[in-house]
Amino acid sequence: MHYIDIAIFVLYMVAMLAVGYYFMRKNANADDYYVGGRSMGSLHVGLSVVATDVGGGFSIGLGGLGFTMGISGSWMLFTGLIGAWLAAAFLIPKVSDLARKHNFLTLPQLYGHFFDKRTALLAGIISAIGYLGFTSSQILAGAKLAAASFQGLKLDYALILMGVIAVVYTVMGGIKAVIYTDTVQWIILMAGLIFIGIPMGYKAVGGIEGIRDTVDPEMMHLNNLSWKQFFNWAITIIPIWFVGMTLYQRIYACKGPKEAKRAWFAAGLFEWPVMAFMGVVLGLFAKVGYEQGLLEPLGFVPNGEEMDSEMGLPALLRTILPVGLMGLMMSAYFSAIMSTADSCLMACSGNILTDILRKDHQEKSVIRLGQWLTLAIGAVAILIATMMEEVLELMLYSYAFMVSGLFVPILGGLYWKRSTPQAAFWAMLGGGSATLLLTLSGHGQLWGVDANLYGILFSLTLFILISYSQPSDPLKGRNLDQYTWNISRKSGK
Repeated sequence: MHYIDIAIFVLYMVAMLAVGYYFMRKNANADDYYVGGRSMGSLHVGLSVVATDVGGGFSIGLGGLGFTMGISGSWMLFTGLIGAWLAAAFLIPKVSDLARKHNFLTLPQLYGHFFDKRTALLAGIISAIGYLGFTSSQILAGAKLAAASFQGLKLDYALILMGVIAVVYTVMGGIKAVIYTDTVQWIILMAGLIFIGIPMGYKAVGGIEGIRDTVDPEMMHLNNLSWKQFFNWAITIIPIWFVGMTLYQRIYACKGPKEAKRAWFAAGLFEWPVMAFMGVVLGLFAKVGYEQGLLEPLGFVPNGEEMDSEMGLPALLRTILPVGLMGLMMSAYFSAIMSTADSCLMACSGNILTDILRKDHQEKSVIRLGQWLTLAIGAVAILIATMMEEVLELMLYSYAFMVSGLFVPILGGLYWKRSTPQAAFWAMLGGGSATLLLTLSGHGQLWGVDANLYGILFSLTLFILISYSQPSDPLKGRNLDQYTWNISRKSGK
């Protein structure tokens, strides 16, 4: 990488750190730090949602899918569109005003409102563990990008470099810095892909003729996947829109439900078809370039040692981009990584501070504690990232663990009047544990179906059986606010 590209990349990193420092001086309390003072508009939040959800892990992961299966890999983000629109229609109208009324900062506080403190504590632990995994996946994505871009930079050193930059920026800024910079980062990424990555990649591999002459025709078709593959993506990704702490923080940060719904509908469209096709097309270009021998100068020889599919895209960009544009393109991809890593760190920190330690967020000193927590979480995330190899694998494991534990109870709290705290608690514990045990035992794809499905079904079974085994007493185990809200829900008010 030329020193001009390095200078551009470094300047971008310095700018992000400066934004974090600016908002560090602006944050007055935990509401500012974690939910942006509840005053954000739909444009910034919508772009932040898609930047966070797609981010670097899916950007690098989509490139890997395009490398291995072609443009049909875009269907993975179609499930993101479905999830976003379902959440806009059925979740946001229920929780937006409720969160503003009770000043919620986190998702587990909603479980505490529906059920009890013990259930909220368990939800906080599950969410914190899940987002720790998400953060690690983003740091790994950044490290892979850096290792493929900077000659002589080993992956382990890249993990430390990328991790430290992402963590320090997040520690300082809080959610306002995250949302505002997400907007800028997403625009940078889109511009980089549209005006630099795609046209230059297309030209480098010889256009449509070069693609057709190099790869199997199936990689150019949208049906190059099984129904089980699509179902596994759907059962893992769609429910995350109902249990993702980063998404609830943005619902709480919006001015109201109308702004939040507009943001979610826009985010779905940006996920699919926009980002989905750009990501897999670039991955396909990387596959073609690899087979044509374009990547041989970097040591990636066709028919030699198998290449890591997620390294293909950054390696292609490093090969084809001229001085100056390489630095801009790397900044664009690292923008995507930062936009997800910072959000995941904020989510995990918020879970530990509010739901596990249960600190009063009205105290100014809580901001400092939150920053120290974020720093510690970031250090652990870097350590975890050094133990994993596949970005997408780590992300989907984290998704599955959270979804299988949290999905059924949140739907029960929102829509089922017989739901009880005991049912919610054991459904969380049973669902998350079932998925984790199946995965760790080597049965993560039992009968070709993701273990997350079995975790959700086990959670649902426990939830229903335990709810029906207890007296239907709306006051049992619940606070008065919950009872009052249930009454208004039944009456349609």
